[in-house]
Amino acid sequence: MKPQVALNIALHPGQTERLIHLQQMFAQACNHLAPIVQQTRCWNRVALHHMAYRGLREQFPMLGSQMACNAIYSVSRTCRALYQNPSSPYALHKLGNGPLPQVLFLPQSPVYFDRHTLSLKNGRASMYTLDGRIKFNLDLTEAQEARFRSSRLREIVMSTQAAGLVLTFTFDDPQADDAEFDLRNADLPEYVLVTDNTPPPPVMPPLSLTPNKESLQ
Repeated sequence: MKPQVALNIALHPGQTERLIHLQQMFAQACNHLAPIVQQTRCWNRVALHHMAYRGLREQFPMLGSQMACNAIYSVSRTCRALYQNPSSPYALHKLGNGPLPQVLFLPQSPVYFDRHTLSLKNGRASMYTLDGRIKFNLDLTEAQEARFRSSRLREIVMSTQAAGLVLTFTFDDPQADDAEFDLRNADLPEYVLVTDNTPPPPVMPPLSLTPNKESLQ
């Protein structure tokens, strides 16, 4: 496994609510993309971006351009785990030429961030939400701080776990190539439902949020 740092996010209620709203809309955006993958059998990130980005931005303008790109990455990554991982029951060599199954991202699906949507400086994070950034402290050990200084960050994921919202930072492994990273780290996801070739789920309307000025601090 690649080097990782997982940190619980200590937030006040207003900030937690805003991140949950982001998580729910992110899942909706992924569900907008999933039928496109099913119909085209294309989950290459670049090709999917060319096919779906404009429609995704029109459907979910509140999500923002960079988060739309991250949703495309999430769907691409998930489908690699489903269709390319040899141990997956939905691997292409098991499906043959039949239709791909329907994939539904659950509301608690993880959210992928990047350097544009989450920054970290001196142990303080600045994180994108649907109605402005929130800022909070991350309790880093000396070893974790050294990891951030010495290694290139590969992936940032916010997930829901028993302890609450967790940020997981994954760092590059110079001894592994991209394809190995994609499959070795793409565990069969527990945050999606995979069913037979049924009609795609309806896309829920985007959430309407009122900015909470207090939680911008």
